[in-house]
Amino acid sequence: MDDGGRTLKRLAVCLIALVLVCGACRGRAAAPQAPTQTTPASSPATADAAKLGLHATASTGDQRYVVILADFPDVKRQYPVETTSRRMGELLGLYFQEASYGKLRLAGDVVGPYVMPHPVEYYRISARNLEVDPKKLTSLITDVVNAADKEVDFNRYDYVLLGLGANQSDYGMVGLCALPGMLAFQSGVVFKSPGGEAIDNVALFCENAHIGTFIHDTAHMIGGYAGNQRLTPCLYDHDLQMLYPTGEEAFKTVVNMGFWDPLSSHFPYNKELPPAGLSSWTKLRLNWIDADQIALVKVGETATVTLDPLTSKNATTLVIRIPVSDTTYYLVENRQAVSSDANLPTSGILVLYADDTVLECRQGKAPVRIMDANPAAPYMNDATYDLGKVDRYVDTKNNIAIILEGKDGLSYRIRVTTADKAGTAS
Repeated sequence: MDDGGRTLKRLAVCLIALVLVCGACRGRAAAPQAPTQTTPASSPATADAAKLGLHATASTGDQRYVVILADFPDVKRQYPVETTSRRMGELLGLYFQEASYGKLRLAGDVVGPYVMPHPVEYYRISARNLEVDPKKLTSLITDVVNAADKEVDFNRYDYVLLGLGANQSDYGMVGLCALPGMLAFQSGVVFKSPGGEAIDNVALFCENAHIGTFIHDTAHMIGGYAGNQRLTPCLYDHDLQMLYPTGEEAFKTVVNMGFWDPLSSHFPYNKELPPAGLSSWTKLRLNWIDADQIALVKVGETATVTLDPLTSKNATTLVIRIPVSDTTYYLVENRQAVSSDANLPTSGILVLYADDTVLECRQGKAPVRIMDANPAAPYMNDATYDLGKVDRYVDTKNNIAIILEGKDGLSYRIRVTTADKAGTAS
C-alpha cells in the first residue's frame, strides 16, 4: 500500500473536506443509569434507556492523547517523522470529530522519537491476535513509557498511542490496542509510569499502518469497558484471524460487518481513501446518537419512519431500533456515499442484528452482524437493501418486516411491520 506523501495528502484533503462539508475519558461507564424504583415505566428516562441501550458515558467532549514515537537501534524509519506525526496527531482527530457529529473533540501531542534499549526482534509478537505474548507487549510499552516519562505528564492525557519506527514485517503486527484489548478486556488494569501516573488506555502502531488501523484501535480505547466487556470490540472474527492474519487473505475475517465499519476491517473498501464512517451500532455504543434521533419500534407494531443518512449531523432520525428480546435487537441505518461515508462499497439501507450477550467475535458468534441483502457478493460489498433491488427484509421467526417504501433525496421511507403484512418483494 502507498502510505507516502501523495496518499497522505489525499487523506488530509478528504478528511478536512468532510469536516467543512458537515460543519464541522476514556469511556469507563457503559450502561445508562437504571431508573430508580420511583421512576414510572413510561417516563422519558426509561424510554431513552430503551433506545440507547448499552453505551459509554465518557466518550464525548474535549479529550487529549499523546503519541510517543519509538525507534529501535537496528531499524531505520521508512517515512519521515513529520509524516507519522501528522497522520497520528492530526488526521485521527479530524476523523473522530466527523464520525461523532462533533461530540468528541480529540487533540493530540507528539513527542520523541526515543530509541528503545533493545532491537525490534526482542519485542516482536505474533501476527495472530490469540497468540500475542503479553510479556513482550508489556515490555515494549514499559520501555516506551519509561523513555518518555521525563517529558510527558501522563495525567494530562486520556489515551496513549505508540508510533513505532518499524514495519509490520519487523514487529509482527501492524497495530493493536493493549488496553482495553490484548492485555485486558476488563477495567482496572493499568500501567504505571515511573512518576506513578496511571496509564489505562494504550495502543501501538507500526509506521506503515493505514489510517484505518489508527481509527480501529483508537475506537477500542474511546469505547472503554462495561465491567469485563469492551464496548467497542473488534467486529472481525478472531478465530478466522488465526487462519488469515495478514495480506489479502485477511479479508476472509470480515464475515460480520464487511467494510461497513472500521472495527470490522482495518483497511477500507478503497485503500487510497479514509475508511467509511462507523456503523450505527458502534455510534450507539459510543453514545454519539441522541435518543430523539432513534426510532424505537416494538415487535408487533407498525410504523413508518423517514430515515436520514447516518452521516447527517442534523438528521431527524439516524437509526431505527427494533427490540427482539431484552438483549437482542435489529438496527436499520441509511448508508450513503457522502461525507465521512464517501468510501462505501455501495449505498442503501443496512439491516444489522445485535446480541449484547456476545462480547467478542469468537466461535461463529458476533455482537453485531449485517443481514446481507446479497450473500453472493464477496465481503458484504452489496449488503444494502434498496428500491428496485431487494426492497425488504423479513424475519418470519420473530414476526418482523422492514420494507423500503420510498426515497426523498437521500432519505428513505421505511415501514416496520409484522412479517404477515410484508407481502412479496417488488
